[in-house]
Amino acid sequence: MLDIAGRRFESRLLVGTGKYQGNEEMLQAIEASGAEIVTVAVRRVNLDRRDAGGILHHLPPDRFFLLANTAGCYSADEAIRYARLAREAGFNEWIKLEVIGDRETLLPDVAGLLEATTALAAEGFKVLAYTNDDLVTALRLEAAGAVAVMPLASPIGSGLGLLNPYFIRTIKSRLKVPVIVDAGVGTASDACLVMEQGVDGILMNTALAEAQDPVGMAKAMRLGVAAGRAAYLAGRMPRREVAVPSSPATGMLD
Repeated sequence: MLDIAGRRFESRLLVGTGKYQGNEEMLQAIEASGAEIVTVAVRRVNLDRRDAGGILHHLPPDRFFLLANTAGCYSADEAIRYARLAREAGFNEWIKLEVIGDRETLLPDVAGLLEATTALAAEGFKVLAYTNDDLVTALRLEAAGAVAVMPLASPIGSGLGLLNPYFIRTIKSRLKVPVIVDAGVGTASDACLVMEQGVDGILMNTALAEAQDPVGMAKAMRLGVAAGRAAYLAGRMPRREVAVPSSPATGMLD
């Protein structure tokens, strides 16, 4: 099971709530994905659960573990403020922390991210920090108090898949906290490849919401994550630059 800060989850797939055609489609896709952790952008959604048109009205906390995120924040101060707002609005103390540094690539502001992680962890937040695929930054986020580090596979919403498997494997091998890849997965084969690196989970949104069939893609992603995890645990055969016969070369009939 996936263990984050002492809380255990059966699914290693985490999903977002943005970009769907409607709340019904969103809910069907989330259910098809099997995800237990669902992220909600504090800055971009109506936090009133009583509003039938709002996202939260369709996501009962007894069915899903709702993870507030600071999407759309471009400074540490902004991210800290929205994390506090989420907690005051009734969310738990968990926060998916985003501090964006560039509006075109949506890559993280590392300095702001470290500042916000340090401040929020000191206030008792369980910070899951979205970051680039840099080992040094990941180590610093862990030291700052993050309960999980979330390096990108490729830029947010790009669907380019895993660009740097080595970097992701290196981060996973060096950190003690869970490593959950966030952003860039486009299809089920991407999800499988990411999980084969040994990471603890994947968070995705656009790959589901912008698929031609979001519910069908959610099912495929669930299977891709499970297959990748199973393959990692099984251990792949070694790569070779020569052919090796599948059958024994000795004891053959004349």
